[in-house]
Amino acid sequence: MSSRPTSLLLICYSYPPVLGGSEIEAQRVCSAMIGRGHKARVLCAGGPPMPPLKAWVDPAGVPVRILTMRAAWPWKDLLFALRVPWLMWRERRNYQIAYFLMQGLQLITGLPVARALGKPIVMKISGSSVIPLMERSLAGRLELRWLRKWAARILILNEGMGQEAVASGFPPEMTTWMPNPVDTDEFRPGTTREKSELRLRYSIPETDVVAVYVGRLAPEKGLQELVGGFARAARCLPAARLILVGDGPSRGAVERLVHRLGVENLVRFAGCVKPSEVPCWLRASDVFCLTSPNEGFPCALAEAMAAGLPSVVSRIPGNVQLVEDGVHGRTAPLEQEAAVAEAMAELLGDACARLRMGQAARRRILERYSMAHVMGRYENLFADVLRAHHRVRGGQYTLQQR
Repeated sequence: MSSRPTSLLLICYSYPPVLGGSEIEAQRVCSAMIGRGHKARVLCAGGPPMPPLKAWVDPAGVPVRILTMRAAWPWKDLLFALRVPWLMWRERRNYQIAYFLMQGLQLITGLPVARALGKPIVMKISGSSVIPLMERSLAGRLELRWLRKWAARILILNEGMGQEAVASGFPPEMTTWMPNPVDTDEFRPGTTREKSELRLRYSIPETDVVAVYVGRLAPEKGLQELVGGFARAARCLPAARLILVGDGPSRGAVERLVHRLGVENLVRFAGCVKPSEVPCWLRASDVFCLTSPNEGFPCALAEAMAAGLPSVVSRIPGNVQLVEDGVHGRTAPLEQEAAVAEAMAELLGDACARLRMGQAARRRILERYSMAHVMGRYENLFADVLRAHHRVRGGQYTLQQR
């Protein structure tokens, strides 16, 4: 079975050019599956920044069916949920596995159709605390009930999510750890010359020691502790600078905090950048920072590690599975600004430690989270799911009783 091509229908609410960990993973996994001789197709919602098309082949070569192009929230969510089962039924001969990547109303409509069609169901929980959140609503509890009964496998991103799944009634053997893959060719360390050229392009003085954050400027990202910790660390490090790459609803609040702390000349807001520019900002920097209180598998952190940067991160399951304190960077207790400041000061002030930890960070990603490593796990998973849930009768797949 593992040598046979697998056909996959991936259902996710949003998809690149919408940027997020789940969206980027959807594109990387489907593109890599296609590159390995399998078939993959995406069903997603539309609207800006998605192209105004129904059928689209994205820049990574993935066929994408956009089910809502003009509808606005909340009708967009409902329309997407209603169109998902119709497309699942219409395309039933073109896929073997129904892979749900994000929770939402589409689970209520899509899960029964996948069950009726005899398609094995794989669901990836998109982040920590998602299952407890689903349990708070009637719709979420119904979705979890159906997943416990019908899903072939539940994919999790860290140990804490596995504990949440078990607490919600999922058998431990039903859950599988599946990290998001990292493109270690795109995200790689820069040479000394590259770093100098990038700093010239971005107007970053060679003498600056740069801490960088990449992601949304949003309340759930712990930016208050990050900026506050940097402001404290910068008191004894005149060359320290902080660059925030990204934008979001908290930008105004973060700008006001920067002004209140008197570090306007030390903090730079780079704003939204093209995805192709993100590796360049990382190569131009010295330390990556992520002090959010909740992460499933932080893609931005993994990409920074692949680029050879040591990190200062909050001590939460999603982060510490990547960063061992003192080996790949420094971890700080959650929401403790003074501890963040201490960790940042240590790394920003010690070039030898940055080099040593950055090299260890790169090795860790290569060994555990590279595209080749994670896609091998995906191929084995899908092959195992088909072996466990289907048998061939007269050339037709039929569902086995569990």
